[in-house]
Amino acid sequence: MTNRLAQAQSLYLRKHAENPIDWWSWCDEALATAKAQNKPIFLSIGYSSCHWCTVMEGEAFSDPAIAQYMNANFLPIKVDREERPDLDSIYMQALQMMSGQGGWPLNVFLTPDDLVPFYAGTYFPVEPRYGRPGFLQVLQAIRHYYDTEKEDLRDRKAVILESLLTSAVLQSDGVTESQDRELLHKGWETSTGIITPNQTGNSFPMIPYAELALRGTRFSFPGSAWEHSRYDGKQICTQRGLDLALGGIYDHVAGGFHRYTVDHTWTVPHFEKMLYDNGQIVEYLANLWNAGVQEPAFERAIAKTVEWLKREMTAPTGYFYAAQDADSFTTPTEAEPEEGAFYVWSYSELQQLLTPEELTELQQQFTVTPNGNFEGKNVLQRRNSGKLSETLETVLAKLFAIRYGATPESVETFPPARNNQEAKTENWKGRIPAVTDTKMIVAWNSLMISGLARAYGVFQQPEYLELAAKAANFILDHQFVDGRFHRLNYEGKATVLAQSEDYAFFIKALLDLHQVSLTHNSSSLWLERAIAIQEEFHEYLWSVELGGYYNTSSDASQDLIVRERSYADNATPSANGVAIANLVRIALLTDNLDYLDLAEQGLKAFRSVMSRAPQACPSLFIALDWYRNCTLIRTTADQIHSLIPRYLPSTALVAVAKLPQESVGLVCQGLKCLPAAENLDKLLQQVQQSQLRG
Repeated sequence: MTNRLAQAQSLYLRKHAENPIDWWSWCDEALATAKAQNKPIFLSIGYSSCHWCTVMEGEAFSDPAIAQYMNANFLPIKVDREERPDLDSIYMQALQMMSGQGGWPLNVFLTPDDLVPFYAGTYFPVEPRYGRPGFLQVLQAIRHYYDTEKEDLRDRKAVILESLLTSAVLQSDGVTESQDRELLHKGWETSTGIITPNQTGNSFPMIPYAELALRGTRFSFPGSAWEHSRYDGKQICTQRGLDLALGGIYDHVAGGFHRYTVDHTWTVPHFEKMLYDNGQIVEYLANLWNAGVQEPAFERAIAKTVEWLKREMTAPTGYFYAAQDADSFTTPTEAEPEEGAFYVWSYSELQQLLTPEELTELQQQFTVTPNGNFEGKNVLQRRNSGKLSETLETVLAKLFAIRYGATPESVETFPPARNNQEAKTENWKGRIPAVTDTKMIVAWNSLMISGLARAYGVFQQPEYLELAAKAANFILDHQFVDGRFHRLNYEGKATVLAQSEDYAFFIKALLDLHQVSLTHNSSSLWLERAIAIQEEFHEYLWSVELGGYYNTSSDASQDLIVRERSYADNATPSANGVAIANLVRIALLTDNLDYLDLAEQGLKAFRSVMSRAPQACPSLFIALDWYRNCTLIRTTADQIHSLIPRYLPSTALVAVAKLPQESVGLVCQGLKCLPAAENLDKLLQQVQQSQLRG
């Protein structure tokens, strides 16, 4: 017996279709029903590849006693956070206000008349354990509170709503543009500290912090924490790249990066692979390479990740799928999938597969032991940087063949398992793969397009640009309905109006494509479309009163208790940080100072939070870097080829047919141009100076 979610397009919602809970999706009818019946809303938010979301679906949400009580006393609503990040952002902030922590699944209780949250948590077990109460007891206590403590409920909601509204306004605390250099220093030092190797806790990629830290290495900040440290900024940025490319977070057999590791040594991952992580990491490793850190492991990690993207994550029409689950089945008869089963190796399996010499070399270069490092099995992690030997590449190809049932050369495409049923019933030649969420998300595709564009600029692999261009063209051709930009695509059908991250990240992706395609005929098209989408972005999401961009458009915010302007970076960059940097770039490329004025207004809106909480918003500091140090190089197509692979943050390129006589290019600093450079060395010297002036 299925519930309403059986008809949902979202894989995450459909995973709950057989729960005995009478789930609704978030819609006007559900909200009206809750209000009419005076039932508190139980809002549960998660995503398809979330491990603890999967656990709670199989436990509490499948329990008959819990379902019976839930259906009688609450109006249960399921939301895919990847479909509605605006809802997720508001109610996650409420959870953090109440408990000081966040995470998914996000379970929130709302009053039906105004949708204001009054209690929230994450994972709840069926029975009390892990220091958490049993879910049925939670439900009973909350319903009792809702029915009997009306005055306290009213006061509690008022405090929460006031806090949400106050945080959305971002009151200024007097930080002015004259303090920008000190502010930029503060942001760089904070982000560099955040990615400095630690000795405890989980390890996340945290690419926005790493990108800001890398950009900051070109500055001299007297008195910084790193001035007399045994570390310097470049070393710290390089180490982050090595941790990613050598660690267990990277799939050394088949490419692609997992979400994060559960340890500080980068060894054992949470095994889901998210498109947004992979796009950002590809761009960061490419930037490290052209910043002078030409580590072979970086080039291999990018190349193999692109192979994984082509093989497993690219739709026939050219867009990229969203994610792959952490869990997979070891046999078709299993009731529940196991975390990491597709990726890990038992020692006995390796002994049977490899020659003694191959196993010995594998153990010398990777963390392989008889006892393993993950539940008795082995997650592969490299012990050393550098280029892998031909023997080890052969060994990894053998492991690939066991996993996929064929050699790497013969597996050009690997069809996705779209749900657990497909995973268990398909005749796989190798292991049963994890489920792939095949929806298209504009924001996440855009991060991968940017990564591929940067990798093409550095390594000049035509395949990288072809993949990026095909995905961008899919979005341009399919994501506009009745003249409006849309966020999602399910098997050819666009849905859900675009949110700020979709606009900001896609405009950035188009600008990135423009910059690495300056000698191609398509270059002007990318810029034209970026400008057109920026106009729509500004019309529907710009805050005239406050500055910056709202998360959702003016005609798609009716069901939100507060209209937020996201400034914080999480697993993805902040939309406003990327958007403000885009405005500066478009101003440089078009000579239209209106865009620069908007960037100035955006930074003014967020300077107070940048000063107060620099650890929250590295992308806003990247935008500040663009604003303070924006540099334009006008040069010929011949010189463009030599400039594209260089690491020139806060710099835009324009190809021109004519230059002053006996010059190779013009370097322009904001509103003025320097004397024409007579050779490439002089031009690069001018660019270096220009990028340090702010």
